[in-house]
Amino acid sequence: MKVSLENVATKESNRVDVHSHIAGLGLGPNGAPLPMGSGLVGQSNAREAAGIAVELIRAKKLAGKAILFAGPPGTGKTALALGIAKELGDNVPFSMLVGSEVYSAEVKKTEVLMEHLRRSIGLRIKEKKEVYEGEVTEFTPVEADGAIGGYEKTISHVILGLKTVKGTKSLKLDSTIHEMLQKERVAVGDVIYIEANSGAVKRVGRSDSYATQFDLEAEEYVPLPKGDVHKKKEIVQDITLHDLDVANAKPQGGQDIVSMMNQLGKPTKTEITDKLRTEVDKVVNRFLESGVAELVPGVLFIDEVHMLDIECFSFLNRALESSLAPIVVFATNRGKCAIRGTEIVAPHGVPVDLLDRLVIIKTMPYSKEEIAEIVKIRAKIEDITLDDGAVDKLSTVGAQRSLRYAIQLLTPASILAKFSYGAETVVQDHIDELINDENPLFLNARQSAKIMKEQGGYLQ
Repeated sequence: MKVSLENVATKESNRVDVHSHIAGLGLGPNGAPLPMGSGLVGQSNAREAAGIAVELIRAKKLAGKAILFAGPPGTGKTALALGIAKELGDNVPFSMLVGSEVYSAEVKKTEVLMEHLRRSIGLRIKEKKEVYEGEVTEFTPVEADGAIGGYEKTISHVILGLKTVKGTKSLKLDSTIHEMLQKERVAVGDVIYIEANSGAVKRVGRSDSYATQFDLEAEEYVPLPKGDVHKKKEIVQDITLHDLDVANAKPQGGQDIVSMMNQLGKPTKTEITDKLRTEVDKVVNRFLESGVAELVPGVLFIDEVHMLDIECFSFLNRALESSLAPIVVFATNRGKCAIRGTEIVAPHGVPVDLLDRLVIIKTMPYSKEEIAEIVKIRAKIEDITLDDGAVDKLSTVGAQRSLRYAIQLLTPASILAKFSYGAETVVQDHIDELINDENPLFLNARQSAKIMKEQGGYLQ
């Protein structure tokens, strides 16, 4: 059964996760960290260091190196990594992996790491293609009797009218292109282009002449294309090496760029071997040497890196020496601990030979004032109104217990205030009711551990 998500409407405001508020690193024009910016608070030294790393990545001077965020739990390591991704923009590949994800009964550990490494290496392909481009002025499918007669009708061809600043043109297109037009949801008023060689259809956006019809519309408006309808146009496509691996796991075409791109739409998939990846790398290197493509090193973020074992670290050591290596960002909350799979104790649970390759950025615990600002940001994102007393109480809880625990109390407090007291604003009394010492509704880790100790455990 084929499941399609194309027609599923989503409500953006309801999708709130732990790091929804992160929009960047919050740096000023000179690279200095702002006290509060882009959803980040505090961690000035770490944010400034991350900003320098971003500039190194943009200058393509950090390839083969890696960064390690090290600090206690709840000090913003994952947030900083996401901030780096936001600063780099959507065109730079960014892949996330947690250390424990590599352990699977179905896939080898090194295969999981290699797949994520290649997901993090982009390839920007620039080609001159013959296209038909313009605003759709007519979209008329022409029906014909079916092969078996009767009431069955099929689409024999489609009449498509395209308009540019310079002129208009009417095209008679095959029925297969009609299917592509439907897949792209093309309608009159859209700006599209059709590749003359392959018939591939790309919807660019809605013509800006329609922009004044509605006060609010979730649509991207683009200007009317210039020049003739039939022209040569430079097409830029961003893909990753993993896309090419998957597309060519069962090759059905040549080794030219058009054949490799055409494989992306094929559903067949087989195991991706080292031999296949070597062949893909050879073709990619040819593209790079000929100037057809440009390599875009992305970022691979591995959280809880101490969960990797000695085999994974050995593999990463070799992978970082490759000419097609992304920038790898690690994060850990461990100090000295044993390297998984050995009895060797090392800083952060990482072998010393890999540590020598790392630039280590330290994160520090937040102050009570910084926690208060983070609570306000999260409350705004989750559409929760807090009074000053509630903010002060939550910041105190965050400083004494943990930031994560304080943030997790926001939504329960809002529900308690609304349904038990009919209040829209959360006050300090609502927080106290949740976590009071006598009869708390929610326990923190220390309270739970204390009860377990007093009762001698739940299992008797």
